[in-house]
Amino acid sequence: MLKIPEHQVAGHQAGDGKLGPLVDDSGHFYKPLQDGKRGSRELAFYTSFSSNPNIPDNIRRFFPAYYGTQILEASDGSGPCPHLVLEDVVSKYILPCIMDIKIGSRTWYPQASEDYIQRCLKKDRETTSLSLGFRICGFQVYGGKQSEFWKPEKKFFQGLSADDVRLALRKFVSSNLSAESNLSPASCFASSVYDGSNGILAQLLELKKWFEDQTMYHFNSCSVLMVYEKEKLLKGEASGAVVKLVDFAHVMESGGVIDHNFLGGLCSLIKFISEILECPNDYRNKDCLQDSGRSYDFVGNGIRE
Repeated sequence: MLKIPEHQVAGHQAGDGKLGPLVDDSGHFYKPLQDGKRGSRELAFYTSFSSNPNIPDNIRRFFPAYYGTQILEASDGSGPCPHLVLEDVVSKYILPCIMDIKIGSRTWYPQASEDYIQRCLKKDRETTSLSLGFRICGFQVYGGKQSEFWKPEKKFFQGLSADDVRLALRKFVSSNLSAESNLSPASCFASSVYDGSNGILAQLLELKKWFEDQTMYHFNSCSVLMVYEKEKLLKGEASGAVVKLVDFAHVMESGGVIDHNFLGGLCSLIKFISEILECPNDYRNKDCLQDSGRSYDFVGNGIRE
């Protein structure tokens, strides 16, 4: 039975008559092909990438498995629609903590229309894309039980500063999610999630090594998805942290040139996470998640503003 994804934190979301992805109980994620060149480009990328013999096996694990396409009833009720059939990367998690980070200081691609470029430039300047090389698009963090989680709405991510990003990355691995927003985040899970041979930092460094050499694709406006299992940490087990790359509607052939835009943003994200591991309980500004007089508290079943 198909249903709306429970743990999607960014991107086009189904529901309320809108077109968006669906999932099933077998670990599949059905993403509707977008209109025009976006859909054809994303399909072309998955087709090319899945059959490319030059992709190392250790790199394939950072991409959702691709199972082809399928015609399904669209979530907006508009009728049959082609969908990409992909791996649902959070299907095996019980309390998945997820962060979606768009990589690159430039989210447009050279072949785009002038109108599209200007819209992207505006958003890149208004967010941390231009200044940091990446921006947080969405996340959810669970507390000690399934009914306690924090999943900010889109407006929360508008106008975040570098200090806001630092604190958000600390809150992502914090143990005091039900505390007031101006309380120092106890990042006691930082080493369990970010550090170690299987941690997020090691996975990002592995990706970085590949991007330093690969000249097959330019990953314009793609996101890094960071996921870990809060329930396992609460039981003293390994976090099950994984990194996945998602959203490939603007991937282009590289023309034999390294993707410096993506690589630069990836290096910046690695630097921010490395700083957290060096000083897990230090951050710049206690009030940086209080924007324009608004404070956010973690409550049962979501966020209260």
